[in-house]
Amino acid sequence: MRVLWDALTLDANFYEDARRYPQGARVAQWIVILAAIAHAIGSLLIPLLARVSLPILLIIFAINALIVVGGYYFWTFTIWKTGQWLRLPLPTYREILIPVGFAHAPQIFNFLTVIPLLGRPIEIGLATWSLLATVVAVNRGLNIKLSRAILICAIGWLLVEIAAGVLQIVVQRLLIA
Repeated sequence: MRVLWDALTLDANFYEDARRYPQGARVAQWIVILAAIAHAIGSLLIPLLARVSLPILLIIFAINALIVVGGYYFWTFTIWKTGQWLRLPLPTYREILIPVGFAHAPQIFNFLTVIPLLGRPIEIGLATWSLLATVVAVNRGLNIKLSRAILICAIGWLLVEIAAGVLQIVVQRLLIA
């Protein structure tokens, strides 16, 4: 529980030591899985209101969960590749997965997006919170200047947010229409 709190509060010291945290990779993976489930739950309101069938509802749930997990791996990959392109001294891709996984902690609250009229603002707020956590993780955990950490994280974040939004629209149009 302390790990989750440190991740949520953007504790710079926590992110600095995140890669050395015992069981860090496993805990980071669980955070991403919980974030994926919360996002998938949050995305079910419109299909429920449209009264889609249970199999379609399960497909929507699975796709939305996979969007978060795929976004996590893709975002980490863009951080790693952009850092290599800028010739920064980065650890391996696997090691970067840990702090970026911890930075997904705010996404655990994505189930709140089912609240009518507040869903989208909550989703944007949580995505921004995760972006800030990732910037802290990259800045402190990988010993990179803040300006470069912002650049590295923002590029992948924008790509992931655009791709996730497009996929959600496509899924809604194909399965709910």
